[in-house]
Amino acid sequence: MEQIQTQNEKKYNKWIVVLAILIPLIVAVLSRVKLQDFGIEVESLSFLPPIYATINGITALVLILAVISIKKGNRKRHENLMKFAISLSAAFLIMYVAYHMTSDSTKFGGEGVVKYVYYFILLTHILLSIVIIPFVLITYVRAITNNIERHKKIAKITFPLWLYVAVTGVVVYLMISPYYV
Repeated sequence: MEQIQTQNEKKYNKWIVVLAILIPLIVAVLSRVKLQDFGIEVESLSFLPPIYATINGITALVLILAVISIKKGNRKRHENLMKFAISLSAAFLIMYVAYHMTSDSTKFGGEGVVKYVYYFILLTHILLSIVIIPFVLITYVRAITNNIERHKKIAKITFPLWLYVAVTGVVVYLMISPYYV
């Protein structure tokens, strides 16, 4: 049975690799593109950062609720919450890119120790937001292919990483928000 489940997982491997490479690449490229540089007149979407920071916070809560649900044996609720968490993360990425395509990046204005703390949190947030993509995809594939034992094993890694990314997204926003113009 496990061999069949593992074979089912393999059908998704090329998609996992492609998405794990393309998503961060597309986000990195598009967030450096300014629509105004191409003569496209567009209003700044400067209202988005508090919205996508809130989405990060909601994602963290949804992840925690999903873990509580599965520990209580409510598999369907867990599944629905995880799909919602993935949708929230996708919405975050779209808004993040839209903001950066229409607005100049905000520079952190803090000084001293807080500056180093901010950049440490920001750097770990960015790096783990890239690392988490294949983990989420693999964890999801193991769930939909009903390879529950392997799903549980990787979920124990995926959950804290994804939770860290969601929480630090809020922290980064709170730390930089006083410097938005």
